[in-house]
Amino acid sequence: MGGNSFGERFRVTTFGESHGGGVGVIIDGCPPMLELDEALIQTELDRRRPGQSRLVTQRQEADRVQIFSGLFEGLTLGTPIGMLVMNTDARPGAYDNMRDVFRPSHADYTTEAKFGIRNWQGGGRASARETIGRVAAGAIARKVIEKAAGIEVLGCVTSVASIQAEINLNSFTRADVEADPTRCPDPDAASKITGAIDSARRDGNSLGGIVTCVARSMIPGLGEPVFDKLDADLAGGLMSLPAAKGIEIGSGFAGTLMTGREHNDLFVPGPEGMPKTTTNNSGGIQGGISNGADLVIRVAFKPTATISSPQETVDRENNSQVLEAKGRHDPCVLPRAVPMVEAMVCLVLADHFLRQQSTNI
Repeated sequence: MGGNSFGERFRVTTFGESHGGGVGVIIDGCPPMLELDEALIQTELDRRRPGQSRLVTQRQEADRVQIFSGLFEGLTLGTPIGMLVMNTDARPGAYDNMRDVFRPSHADYTTEAKFGIRNWQGGGRASARETIGRVAAGAIARKVIEKAAGIEVLGCVTSVASIQAEINLNSFTRADVEADPTRCPDPDAASKITGAIDSARRDGNSLGGIVTCVARSMIPGLGEPVFDKLDADLAGGLMSLPAAKGIEIGSGFAGTLMTGREHNDLFVPGPEGMPKTTTNNSGGIQGGISNGADLVIRVAFKPTATISSPQETVDRENNSQVLEAKGRHDPCVLPRAVPMVEAMVCLVLADHFLRQQSTNI
């Protein structure tokens, strides 16, 4: 069966289920002689893990990563890297009432329609716990693009429900993002977001929002001109994240309200003999290939599908049911989605960077 691997030169395959023994990832194509240790990967997993604040699911998982292949004396070998995180706080009994019932707007019905069987304990592979492998691999991909090209990838929450943050995308820092559990670097908006998420949780409801990600110090030339365009691969990777329902690059849909004269990014002489653009409505990508300007990407996440309020649904025999979900769930995925978005952007950029090395020999 396909659908578990991503990338061409920097290729990742994730495995495991939400309430199985563990989850992990195999990375093929990481260059050799890259300094790497578990602490680097653990930093990113700690940003993704559950239980980190009252705003997210209270499942208590340390998410301690183990690297079991591809590393020797602190250096990558150029061979497949295997990483594993064991599940230690799984409570499959919390899902007993969902054994034969399809949760609204979840993957229960569609998974069973496809395979004829599903792991009803926490959603199995459809759970956001699968993203542990992506975030772990993304930490290594980040190391590749930082060391080889100096690219910095940084995301933040820019809206939750109707609350819009005011953020300077050119200057916000990782410290700004991590200063608040919402991962919104606008303190006023962060305070309002906290209140909204708390209110939704008490009401047995959930909220959606937008994560914005920028890649700074980009280099031109990444991406392919037709089917493997950089923006197409970014869209594919980011839309594969749980709860992701939309993506914009650069001006996005707002560009439809502009004229060509307004939207075009004009070139002027830049440093080191390379042109630069006066604006960045393209979001750093033109013709599917990076132009050296910052990548600017926005990903829309729907409200969490699993809520504790009563909802109408059906069981496997197509009988009407009323479901009140139990278990531990995020009232809003946005704070934990930030490292997931960053990871997918890093994976795409690392893959295209390595592909570009073989284009210009």
